[in-house]
Amino acid sequence: MLLAKQLIHDTNLSMTEVALASGFGSVRRFNETFRALFQRPPASLRRSHSLESGNAGAVTIRLPYRPPYDWDVLRTFLSARAIPGVEVVTPGAYARTIALDGRSGTLVVRPGDRDTLNVTVRFSGLDVLPRIIGRVRRVFDLAADPALISAHLAEDPVLAPLVAARPGLRTPGAWDGFELAVRAILGQQISVTAATNLAGRLVAEFGEAIDDPAAHALGLTRLFPSPERFAAADVAGLGLMPGARAAALSSLGAAVMSDPALLDPYRDLEAAVAQLRSLPGIGDWTAQYIAMRALREPDAFPAADVGLMRAMSDAFGRRPTANELLARAESWRPWRAYAALHLWVADGMPATATREERPSEARAA
Repeated sequence: MLLAKQLIHDTNLSMTEVALASGFGSVRRFNETFRALFQRPPASLRRSHSLESGNAGAVTIRLPYRPPYDWDVLRTFLSARAIPGVEVVTPGAYARTIALDGRSGTLVVRPGDRDTLNVTVRFSGLDVLPRIIGRVRRVFDLAADPALISAHLAEDPVLAPLVAARPGLRTPGAWDGFELAVRAILGQQISVTAATNLAGRLVAEFGEAIDDPAAHALGLTRLFPSPERFAAADVAGLGLMPGARAAALSSLGAAVMSDPALLDPYRDLEAAVAQLRSLPGIGDWTAQYIAMRALREPDAFPAADVGLMRAMSDAFGRRPTANELLARAESWRPWRAYAALHLWVADGMPATATREERPSEARAA
């Protein structure tokens, strides 16, 4: 209902389009619900000067969040990992290609006013708009309560000044779990920049090209390859990575085809990590990283990360082991993912795009 009201107020979509875009199964149900709640038809809520949102064929919606919100850190994190052809990040916007139910389009996210992000969606069919909104909310962590999280983490004397400096920090999510998992596997033992370039080469080889001048104007040219595409592709034949890592990508594609819910968000952390670690080429770091970003698990914590251990060196008087860091992080539960991001920022993540060092994964080549 809230989404429907916003679309009525802020766009020139027809009432039929509003009904479908806000998740109603039928226009009749949409009209009946409005009359029951407001004692008037939905069209009567339309302002006389509705906004013509976005470009032709696009709709712009406002998504609220609890302030403060650290757009700069989140945007920098996503920028360093933006896949060429699929994502474009500028200081004021995040843009990407999207695909759902065999259809494709684009979205652009920009900071708005009054504690909102403005999301412009171009897609062939607005019936999937609620799902698109749900994914955008996960990517930009719009459901977080920064005051609650900061108060808990600030009880640790090491984290307290970091939280005070960045009270609006969010954990970046992922548009698609499979895409993020592929990106995590590619990032094993190489820099963020190298992994990003490698992802771009795979997209250029296996990603579907999009024929949309509006997308091309943004620098968006391809969709990220589907699990089916990766499972069938000869990734090893490209000679871009060790054979075991190429096999891990193909195995991941097959696993997601077999279990489409494998990378769905909000699963049990321990069970999800265990299942991910059972796949070839995925160790604990990769599993925890996938849980943090794709599964949206606020307590995920890649304790073996070199950057995290380095950021805690002063607290221990030396670089701690992964087990020592894991023990220290017990008091950070259930917000260890946010603690990890604070430590990455302290270690220089925003200023440096090649900060994703880590020990070899147990299963990686």
